[in-house]
Amino acid sequence: MTGRFPRTAVAALAAGVLLTAGCTGDAKPTPTRTAPDTGIPAGGLRLVAYDSCQDALADLKRAAKEHAEAYGIFARGGLMRADLPTAADARAMEGAGAPGVAGAPDAAAKADPNAAVAGAAPEAYSGTNTHEAGVDEPDLVKTDGRRIVTVVRGVLHVVDPASKKVTGKLDLGRDGIQWSNADLLLSGDHALVLLRETYGAWGSRAPIIDDGAVKPAVPPAEDPDRITGPRLLLVDLSGNPRLLSSYTMDGSLVDARQVGATVRVVVRSTPRLVFPYSARATEAERLATNREVIDKAGVAQWLPRYEVTTDGRTKQGQVECGSVSRPEKFTGTSMLSVLTFDLGAEKLSDGQPVTVVADGDTVYSNGTSLYVASDQRWRAVPMPEPATASRVRPEDFRTEIYKFDTSGSDRPRYVAAGSVPGWLINQYALSEWDGHLRVATTAADNSQSTVYVLRQDGKSLVQTGKVGGLGKNERIYAVRFIGPVGYVVTFRQTDPLYTVDLTDPAAPKVTGELKITGYSAYLHPAGEGRLIGIGQEASEQGRVQGMQVSLFDVSDLSRPDRLARYHVKHASSEAEYDPHAFLYWPADQLLVVPLNSYRAVADGPAGKLSKPPRGEALVLKVGDDKLIEVGVLTQQSDLIRRTLVVDGALWTASNAGLQASDMSSLDRLAWIPLS
Repeated sequence: MTGRFPRTAVAALAAGVLLTAGCTGDAKPTPTRTAPDTGIPAGGLRLVAYDSCQDALADLKRAAKEHAEAYGIFARGGLMRADLPTAADARAMEGAGAPGVAGAPDAAAKADPNAAVAGAAPEAYSGTNTHEAGVDEPDLVKTDGRRIVTVVRGVLHVVDPASKKVTGKLDLGRDGIQWSNADLLLSGDHALVLLRETYGAWGSRAPIIDDGAVKPAVPPAEDPDRITGPRLLLVDLSGNPRLLSSYTMDGSLVDARQVGATVRVVVRSTPRLVFPYSARATEAERLATNREVIDKAGVAQWLPRYEVTTDGRTKQGQVECGSVSRPEKFTGTSMLSVLTFDLGAEKLSDGQPVTVVADGDTVYSNGTSLYVASDQRWRAVPMPEPATASRVRPEDFRTEIYKFDTSGSDRPRYVAAGSVPGWLINQYALSEWDGHLRVATTAADNSQSTVYVLRQDGKSLVQTGKVGGLGKNERIYAVRFIGPVGYVVTFRQTDPLYTVDLTDPAAPKVTGELKITGYSAYLHPAGEGRLIGIGQEASEQGRVQGMQVSLFDVSDLSRPDRLARYHVKHASSEAEYDPHAFLYWPADQLLVVPLNSYRAVADGPAGKLSKPPRGEALVLKVGDDKLIEVGVLTQQSDLIRRTLVVDGALWTASNAGLQASDMSSLDRLAWIPLS
């Protein structure tokens, strides 16, 4: 981002950063300053529950004012409305000084829910490619072997894979809102649809004061009392799909995880505040005005609201002060709420929210524990002066980690917190094994990467061991932890694949290194001693040259080797940045990934490529030491997003429809349009 901005545009720019900073991956900017590796503070993020709403309000205001600037408070999760409190806020604020409600009860001690799930995966169909066995993740398409469910342009479709016909539809956009994307989770005859709504944030009021007049920067929402944020829909699939219940909460959806019929949903919210902007005021005057807005706010403007609708009746509520915890250091600008729902029930509950005054963008769960991490890179986004000077601070370049006990099906317990220097690439940089959490991060200046090993000590996650020096002057592109072994890929010009022995948590060590051109962006186990990598080939100078699949031999951790490579020029795959798009079917040793490739234009100048890219699915057979092309699937001129196996058929899914193909010949068996 370069150049100067008109001062009247700065507030809108800040709001734009709030709305876009939740994305992960390469879109995240690289920080410009380095924080020294000072180790992990023992107890620096220890959580404390509030005793009353009055204490909560005082604490939140204090922290928010410390982080306020002339252009507002920079936080994620949505715009901060600066108009007068809504009627709902005012009603809730009447009890702002009342004592808080007792904290969240401990979850009942129950058997590990993964025990019955992890080893019971049927061989007749493929589920979503997930990080941990037995812990499902939301995705665009779901199957339980009996049905395939997907949402396209706001309509839920149910397909019978046996007859290869659509057996049911449900329009989810009947209230006039067009949903661009929806993720799904399944349990029995119920589906949970997760909709990421952004309408509420853009519909908020952000007034600009000039020449004595107040002009809204964006049109006001039709209903200022409306709760806007992620929407969850419980759908009955036993007959023609029907909506049983819906749930909405202030904020934005971070992610969700499912074990059995229990779903944990993580939502990030920000205070319902926005700050008036006067073009004629000095920065000191604007800062004073913004702090005054904070002073006048009630605790209800921080606490996220929710509403549940069942059988046409809507019940509203708000997170209680006694259900909120805070670390010793926090900004007062973001809250994380972990919600719990039973997909076996006939309606959605209030979610039993457990809330932490913290930020978060990465969720990892092994079933018994759920972690939410925030690396705070968004606080270092370059902004027009003078905001940059106050926002770029060494302590921002740490990853904060919050641990919740989810061993039962009841309300989770917040149990510990900690932090490590650097930032995460994605959830695969986290893994719990044998009571220890392994975390792989890259330093703020990309000078090196480190694997940390943490353990829970009381309410803190403290360092047990670490090994650094990985990929000097490079950053992490992929991580995979498998039992006591870690695999880390770093890249700048070449791709070192590091093998890390984590058998001794106190003394992890790098045991091997393989340098090759290009990089792997996702790593997947493929049987004993084998690892699949998918990413990009590159020149010796680091210039990418198209999608490549690599087969690695990691049977000897001291000497990792690449056995085979498959390269497609001018191509990329969604599986490089979204592992849900990756399919490996061990029974037939088939690897299938979406492929977006550009064809050379025959009658055009040299080097000219076709646009848009051609959407395909690449099918490879993974041998002991080779990758063999089986074929390429195409689908009605639309990009293929997902692939799955059901009863011997290979299905591909796009926004246009579903296609079934023969597993061996790849001949088309059926085409089911969904538009």
